[in-house]
Amino acid sequence: MDIGKTTGQLPDEGISPTVSASERTAIVSDGQFSLLKQRRFCPFFLTQFFGAFNDNVYKNALIILIAFQPAGRGLGDSNTLINLSAGLFILPFFLFSATAGQLADKYEKSRFIRRVKLLEIAIMSFAATAFHLGSIPMLIGVLFLLGTQATLFGPVKYGILPQHLRDDELVGGNGMVEMGTFLAILLGTLTGGVLIGLPGNGEVMVSVTVIAFACLGWLSSLGIPTAAAAAPDLRINWNPFTETWRNINFARGNRTVFLSILGISWFWLLGATYLAQLPNFTKATLGGNEQVVTLLLTLFSLGIGAGSLLCERLSGRQVELGLVPFGSIGLTVFGIDLFLSVPDNPVTGVALDAAGFLRSPGGVHVLFDVLLLGLFGGFYIVPLYALVQQRSEPSHRSRVIAANNIINALFMVVSALVVIVLLKAGLSIPQLFLVIAVMNAVVALYIYSLVPEFLMRFIVWLLIHTLYRIRKEGLEHLPDSGPAVLVCNHVSFVDALVIAGCIRRPTRFVVDHRTYKVPVLNFVFRTAGAIPIAPANEDPQMLARAYDRISRYLDDGELVCIFPEGGLTGDGELRTFRPGIEQIIRRNPVPVVPMALRGLWGSFFSRKGGAAMKGKLPRPLFHKIALALGPPVPPEAVSAAGLQERVAALRGDWK
Repeated sequence: MDIGKTTGQLPDEGISPTVSASERTAIVSDGQFSLLKQRRFCPFFLTQFFGAFNDNVYKNALIILIAFQPAGRGLGDSNTLINLSAGLFILPFFLFSATAGQLADKYEKSRFIRRVKLLEIAIMSFAATAFHLGSIPMLIGVLFLLGTQATLFGPVKYGILPQHLRDDELVGGNGMVEMGTFLAILLGTLTGGVLIGLPGNGEVMVSVTVIAFACLGWLSSLGIPTAAAAAPDLRINWNPFTETWRNINFARGNRTVFLSILGISWFWLLGATYLAQLPNFTKATLGGNEQVVTLLLTLFSLGIGAGSLLCERLSGRQVELGLVPFGSIGLTVFGIDLFLSVPDNPVTGVALDAAGFLRSPGGVHVLFDVLLLGLFGGFYIVPLYALVQQRSEPSHRSRVIAANNIINALFMVVSALVVIVLLKAGLSIPQLFLVIAVMNAVVALYIYSLVPEFLMRFIVWLLIHTLYRIRKEGLEHLPDSGPAVLVCNHVSFVDALVIAGCIRRPTRFVVDHRTYKVPVLNFVFRTAGAIPIAPANEDPQMLARAYDRISRYLDDGELVCIFPEGGLTGDGELRTFRPGIEQIIRRNPVPVVPMALRGLWGSFFSRKGGAAMKGKLPRPLFHKIALALGPPVPPEAVSAAGLQERVAALRGDWK
């Protein structure tokens, strides 16, 4: 029931399009961690992990050096230098993202990554020289160079994934990348702080570490498989201002993609606000020391990593937009709860260490909220990144991601400015957290009103992950691409929603016009482009329009699902399949995939015991049901009676 078409590609190596169904199922069943065993993902994962780790080792070491070491004195206020450093790291995203997007689209991506990693080795060698000379201006200048290198890597980082991963691996792959990124940020930040604090040789240890990990990143990049250039004939526009505007217009050309980019950027605004304020929040509000800051940062990062990894399981290995509203709800709820969890009378005097904070009133509550903020942030961000990758035109994908990076950077700058204004206006940090949590709810509602597909998918996702526990069989029979008609028995009012939550491709459902008008279901059906249909003796014009829309969808290479019984079963048994399916196939000769729902008869939404949804109680949560798919039937062998036999066999005795 997803709107739009998938644009994913099969990888150049790893899982070939010619592998058998059993081999493909075995690979998928291993989950996202199996990608770490495969050359099409593991070298890239290590490359981006080492890069993020290295950036944060250097950045945190420099911040601590400026703040606490004598080398930072005499050059101005340390807060000014730290803010200048942060600004110089972000500046290249504004200046060079547009160019980076063009380069990533024009050139073969694995070679381009290797050149970017060689640049990192050169930059870190320059950083080691600056440490040796004790030159703070040179060290701050290195941050600008590192920002430039990160800018070049950004578009190719997300642009290469759809070329090496299948659509059903895209969420898992993005989850691994996001988990790896935040884990690398955490470990790099901690490592940089520890190394620079070593008495006597901290600068030397930082220098050795950043050069070593830059070399490791380059070595791991040697294993990244070839990823063909998306637009080899592209002429590079070196003007960053005009090209930036062009890239943003590329993204705006697909409304759903552009609004997803705004959603991603909003997350980075939230994340930047929380991360920037945690140190002062810990010191001034919670009465904690550096150990407590580290504990909060660790839990926030681990939460995002866990949420990112869970996305694959919760989404059924498809780009599940329903997780985005789920994530935004959690960000608001636990942002507000963080404000409420702050103790009225924080400990004063000696700053609490981690153990003391855990014993303090409200300490565990605060940690719980920070962890869940990260967890729901992972639920929110991973599907949005996967959606941008999946729905962007392959020839412009890296440039769209470059536009995303530009807007992300802009939102982070806006975050800093807004925080300064609000704090100067007299808000405390807990009150600031409350404001951004409420703002998150307002922004989310606005985006979902513009793209109701997010909310529609949330309703579907919520249904199949609370009311039912679904067993899926034979999903390998669903074509990866191209048109097909799906036929299924019709047991309940939520059949279409259950099917939409199980299969991995967008599907257009043909539903009885009366079912189409049911409240809530009507919103879902309209948003998903479902087709209302009526019998010829009721509304021949509606019937003709339905056949025309089915034909157009099939001509466009989409999946169409119909319920050939013509209405809900009244006794749990299959009703006679009507000949409309034969008329559809005569007009559009495409394969037909038989399916069967099991276990929905007797549910709240079925007609067992009388009218559906009236005079009966819903079954307990997580009721077991199943969806079974059979092998496709070629168009020349399609008949209503034959399809009825196949669906009956798939259903068996479990109604």
